[in-house]
Amino acid sequence: MVDGWFRDGGADGFVLLGTRCADCSAVFFPREDGFCRNPGCGGEALAEVALSRYGTVWSYTEGRYRPPPPYAVDPDVPWEPYLLVAVELAAERMVVLGQAAPGVTLADLVVGAEVEVVPGVLGDGAATWHWRPVGAAR
Repeated sequence: MVDGWFRDGGADGFVLLGTRCADCSAVFFPREDGFCRNPGCGGEALAEVALSRYGTVWSYTEGRYRPPPPYAVDPDVPWEPYLLVAVELAAERMVVLGQAAPGVTLADLVVGAEVEVVPGVLGDGAATWHWRPVGAAR
């Protein structure tokens, strides 16, 4: 499956998709198809790249509030806190946000710990990505 943000399947497995500028080599996520986001570049030749599947926890927090309007949240579904993880991808020199995989707790997250990107599903059924500590049960 390709939705523009990730690809699930193939030889690489599940990967996030970014773009690399041919002129300055800067990498972007989410992907950019029009122009280089580097303010000093201005290049327009961009190529899709698979981002690193592994990174290190840069920061994390627990979301304990229901999103305010105008975000659609079904009032009949009980709200459950979620963990938001900021992961540093060293090769790309960037930090990517995402939710922790189901079953991951605050006790499982430590700044500097290695995590991997895995497929996920949001509460509304939309496909997404999650971060899971390396070695954690699938």
